[in-house]
Amino acid sequence: MRRFSPEYLRRTRKGMWVDSRAALAPLSLGDRERILDAGTGTGELARVVAAESPAAVVCLDADPELLSVAREETDLAVVAGDAVRPPFADDSFDLVVCQALIVNLPDPTVALQAFGSLSTDAVAAIEPDNADVGVDSTVEAEVTLERQVREAYIEGVETDVAMGDRLLSAFRTAGLESIETRRYYHRKIVEPPYDESALSAAARKANGAGLADHETELRRVLTPEEYDTLRREWREMGRAVVDAMRKETYRRAEVVPFDVVVGRVSR
Repeated sequence: MRRFSPEYLRRTRKGMWVDSRAALAPLSLGDRERILDAGTGTGELARVVAAESPAAVVCLDADPELLSVAREETDLAVVAGDAVRPPFADDSFDLVVCQALIVNLPDPTVALQAFGSLSTDAVAAIEPDNADVGVDSTVEAEVTLERQVREAYIEGVETDVAMGDRLLSAFRTAGLESIETRRYYHRKIVEPPYDESALSAAARKANGAGLADHETELRRVLTPEEYDTLRREWREMGRAVVDAMRKETYRRAEVVPFDVVVGRVSR
């Protein structure tokens, strides 16, 4: 399973659920008593769930660095452990939920089966469809290069990061029933005045750090020469973004679709 830094999670999940939480309705959060957020990371989803539910919410993750952030930024119970082999007895929760976890696992069915054993009622997964991301930018090269990187990353990553309808099939294979699905669109807008997060993201483009986040996956697909060319063009694009931000002419919009899938446990 890939590891992510707290900074990466903050960048990619910033603003999720701020505009609309209607997509979480199938989770029946208001009726829950005990919820597990599996693979909680730094606890972003757990905080949203806790705000919407009277339930006791437990955060589970195997990464101690991420858990330390979750522990500092929430007042929720935090437990160290593997989401695929969770350290809880069967039927410990009435809802097990995860966000952007299944797409990073080599065998999603194993995790979903484990979640089904833990839950007395429902299992939910909120997963990005990385093949359907949309980006628009006033820096034209950014649109082209991000599409190129995204396509190479999807080909080079070792898990299914663009599951789409296959997520529904994984739920069925895991034995979950009465499955409900809906799609949530996470919109991220960058425009003047730019906040620190936007300025940092632009700097990471200009120095190549943003591309380096995915270097392992990209090098599985690209030749060394192709990767070096991409890195050079990426940094040039980043410098153009930084320059446009100085002039306050830079605008960027990104839409990441998330599939929200909820299945009922059969006993």
